[in-house]
Amino acid sequence: MTLRFKLCLALSAALLTPIAEAASTRAPDDLTPLLNAIGERLAIADQVALSKWDSGKPVEDRQREREVIAAAVAQAPAYKLSGETVEAFFAAQIEANKMVQYINLSDWALDGKAPDLPRPDLVGQIRPQLDRLQKRLLQQLADFAPYRTDPQCPQWLARATHHNKQHPVHRLALIRATGGLCISPKS
Repeated sequence: MTLRFKLCLALSAALLTPIAEAASTRAPDDLTPLLNAIGERLAIADQVALSKWDSGKPVEDRQREREVIAAAVAQAPAYKLSGETVEAFFAAQIEANKMVQYINLSDWALDGKAPDLPRPDLVGQIRPQLDRLQKRLLQQLADFAPYRTDPQCPQWLARATHHNKQHPVHRLALIRATGGLCISPKS
């Protein structure tokens, strides 16, 4: 082997090692609590769907959606988040939750019945639970904010969602809920 060839190999190895290490970078610890809270919100969507099955109310409730987003945006400065970031994040959470509801309602219509589970009150129990969860989501979004522009962010999310052992509906909804979480750094 010539000296020139050895130098090329050494240089190639030196250049490729950081790329290989970057590709296997572990997700930051702040991602797990955020994904867990998003998963909790998606689990509540099952209860909302049961309530809507019983009441016959539509999944779409634009007034409530506007209220949820406005409340979150109003709290954004306390978490050092932009209103735009919070609005997009909670709009994604709402869309993911509606996806779970629509799928559940469709499955139950096919079966001719909903599961025989306890039915918490939508206004008295479920919405206050969602409101409390909103504060945790804001804090965890703020904690994860420094990593949103990391080039590895999409891979961290893909790994987390593809290795998720949740029901397929919730897994797909989790992918929808996190679809805008990673952002490309501005050039």
